[in-house]
Amino acid sequence: MAELNPPEYQHLLDAKGLMCPEPVMLLHKKVREMASGDVVRIEATDPSTTRDIPQFCNMLDHSLLSHSTEPLDAGELYLYYIKRR
Repeated sequence: MAELNPPEYQHLLDAKGLMCPEPVMLLHKKVREMASGDVVRIEATDPSTTRDIPQFCNMLDHSLLSHSTEPLDAGELYLYYIKRR
């Protein structure tokens, strides 16, 4: 379900079509480029991101601000907003 008021973000990571472990590897690289307090929006189609991205945030102490799912023609779009610590 799409979010009514998604968080504001400064960065976008398009991981659509990529499979594990690529989305998290790209996220790790993107977060290193961000300033503390910046927010990144991740768009992914790999269902394993529902497990991997929350674990990534937990392990590295970043804040998972929100997570939602939207329907796509061929599956689902997973949206995440992460704030860098």
